[in-house]
Amino acid sequence: MEYLNYIILGLIIIFLVRKFLPAKGVRQITTAQLKNELKDKNKQFIDVRTPGEYKANNIRGFKNIPLHQLGNQAESKLSKDKEVVVICQSGSRSNSACKILKKKGFEKVTNVRGGMSAW
Repeated sequence: MEYLNYIILGLIIIFLVRKFLPAKGVRQITTAQLKNELKDKNKQFIDVRTPGEYKANNIRGFKNIPLHQLGNQAESKLSKDKEVVVICQSGSRSNSACKILKKKGFEKVTNVRGGMSAW
């Protein structure tokens, strides 16, 4: 029975580590680096927060595609030919969004570490 507890604990730890680790092949930038990239027309900027969060405070040039809608809307609203820069409130949802985009075949994906809280 004790072994079962260790197995369950191990699985929980693996789940948490995988959830919070940056997605493989995703570039990580700071908000300071983001400021230098905002004028780049070869990039598309998305904010994966809720519409209410986005409406209250957003960065000009970022399009709002809430995380829960990203899986269905990514291919119709974003180009796979351009880099996608993703932001949220803290960097956690945008990290999840980057993983979704990578699974959908987007090759150039960037996560803004710290999100709007760091902005």
